[in-house]
Amino acid sequence: MTSLTGTPLFATVIGLTLIAVALPLTVWSKVRGPAAARLAVRGLMVVFAQVTAVALVFVAVNRDMNFYASWGDLMGTGSYVQSAPDLGADGMGGKKAEQVRQEPKVRQEFQPVDGLGGRVKKTELDGRISGVKGDVMVWLPPQYDDPAYKDRKFPVVELIPGIPGTGKSWFQGLKAHEVLEPLMKEGKVQPFVLVSPRAMLLGNADTGCANLPGKVNADSWFSVDVRKMVTDNFRVSDEPRTWGVAGYSAGAYCAAKLAILHPDRYGAAVSLSGYNDPGQEPTSLVAKDPELRRTHNLKELLKAQPAPPAVALWMSGAEQDGYLSGMDLKGLAQNPTTVHAEKVTGGHNLESWSKQLPQTFGWLSQTVKAP
Repeated sequence: MTSLTGTPLFATVIGLTLIAVALPLTVWSKVRGPAAARLAVRGLMVVFAQVTAVALVFVAVNRDMNFYASWGDLMGTGSYVQSAPDLGADGMGGKKAEQVRQEPKVRQEFQPVDGLGGRVKKTELDGRISGVKGDVMVWLPPQYDDPAYKDRKFPVVELIPGIPGTGKSWFQGLKAHEVLEPLMKEGKVQPFVLVSPRAMLLGNADTGCANLPGKVNADSWFSVDVRKMVTDNFRVSDEPRTWGVAGYSAGAYCAAKLAILHPDRYGAAVSLSGYNDPGQEPTSLVAKDPELRRTHNLKELLKAQPAPPAVALWMSGAEQDGYLSGMDLKGLAQNPTTVHAEKVTGGHNLESWSKQLPQTFGWLSQTVKAP
């Protein structure tokens, strides 16, 4: 089926729009028949022009922002879940971290992503533990191929988009690699490997990065399968101090949540315009159950940890769009957990989040350690 972000669909919609504009100009006065028939034909031409115009705007914006990658995402029928067994509290399915580490290498082939330059590559990952099969995009910093760095391992930041959104949203929407590459070359930001996995796993629903037995194991997809794939294919470490996770909107909630739950996997998280209550996302699967909504609130999760997690959180946004949520968590945090709440101006949009990347990745450069 034609891709929602591909050139063929875009060209088709442009062609139909041009026809819709030319058609009434050409035949409006030539329509024959009874008055009712002429009115109906002209009405259909007007409707056709309006529909094609709306379709053109939607396709153009979606190509630029990458909210939906496929028709299944748009219609809510796409599923990337092959199985969803109960994997236990740690999401490892009864395995120890060392056992997962010693399993056969997950070797992947990567292909360049159209429109993003040669450094952004994509692969299709079949998650052995999570039961999720989806695409993962990886961007390597300019130093990665520099002979002077051939024996060096690099820190990683996992990037989670909002809902709707795809892995490509971070690169084409926020233009993360375009913003950060010159800063890395200048030494102002650490050379991170950027990893952006598919987040929409069940149509256009928000999984809340949760493991929900029988539905989806989104937590294990992000924090186990994707991490192992990256460590098996690139010069990176799996030490938590070398891994950060960042997200915007619904992805911001996920980023903070993954860090709070898994200090053994992530050392830091950036939350851009996030929230603590998963019910703030209308499509949240977690929020459909009142008790799950309560227990998956970030404030409750932080209080429920056996010991304060050794993670650092950056939570930024306008007062009612992330900042106050950060202040709430900051009030609960106990050493060694640290929370920085930053009030910013700007709306709940990609442009605003893109502008925050130099500052947030500067902070990550001081917080996430090179292997």
